[in-house]
Amino acid sequence: QVQLVESGGGSVQSGGSLRLSCRRSGYIFSSHTMAWFRQVPGPEREGVAVIDSDGTTTYADSVKGRFTISRDDDKTTSLQMDSLEPEDTAMYYCAAAIVQIPSWLLLKDVQYKYWGSGTQVTVSS
Repeated sequence: QVQLVESGGGSVQSGGSLRLSCRRSGYIFSSHTMAWFRQVPGPEREGVAVIDSDGTTTYADSVKGRFTISRDDDKTTSLQMDSLEPEDTAMYYCAAAIVQIPSWLLLKDVQYKYWGSGTQVTVSS
């Protein structure tokens, strides 16, 4: 059984940094894509950053140049967030896919099978 656990959230002032980590337990057969999503109260989850099994990364326009996704090891994926803005305030979720995702769908949450329970990020002005 695959489980994803996020950590590293917290409260920072505008311009500050946070590093989120996602630790996976359990085995995912075949190469997999990892992603970070965020959600403010409401139904929509916004794709933030994705890293493919070959290390290729994709970012939402709103975070390009400020956020960096990386694989620290086989079970840990991180999201370095710099120059944080109040608009980045959200619950952040780690997600894993088990199928190959077309590039134009990488930031769509329906493509991902496994999800963590989230970690809150709050940025004050």
